[in-house]
Amino acid sequence: MRALLVVDVQNDFLPGGALEVPRGDEVVAAINVLMPRFELVVATADWHPPDHASFAANHPGRSPGEEIALGGAPQILWPVHCVAGTPGADFAPGLETQHFAEVFRKGTDPAVDSYSGFFDNHHLRATGLGDYLEARGVHELWIAGLATDYCVRFTALDARRLGLHALVVEDGCRGVELHPGDVEAARAEMRDAGCRLVTSADAP
Repeated sequence: MRALLVVDVQNDFLPGGALEVPRGDEVVAAINVLMPRFELVVATADWHPPDHASFAANHPGRSPGEEIALGGAPQILWPVHCVAGTPGADFAPGLETQHFAEVFRKGTDPAVDSYSGFFDNHHLRATGLGDYLEARGVHELWIAGLATDYCVRFTALDARRLGLHALVVEDGCRGVELHPGDVEAARAEMRDAGCRLVTSADAP
């Protein structure tokens, strides 16, 4: 079975949002076209508590974009974004969320970030997405959303680790590009892991 996973298409990641992904709003139209082609569509959403450790505001003297150690692993500090229950955490206007069979919230633990839709960044806690897909016999996962170089990337890599065929829909993704070349490096890493980079036109 094939499924489409829509990653973090939320207000705070759109232009003008707290953690703006350049041209992030452009993914909405591409994803809306894709969703009716799949028997199963699921989504992920960042759903952070206000005291989340990835927020620069919770580290006096630190700024967004700086890197710290968090739980023994590197952590980029971000602006406050996608706080649970706030408008910034809502899905993008115009995104046809009626197609979503299930939404998996991530980044709910204040002590650890969660880029991947499957696990937290320490790979200690699962979101339930992997078990959900396995229970429904999904073997091929198409992935679109925000952002190419972070949550899409880590979700696709974990999909491969779990044995899924992972296809990343490039016209349905946009990147943060915190540093020049980040998006291309993410593409290369995903390809090397066995992910296929495709466009929405490739969907059956």
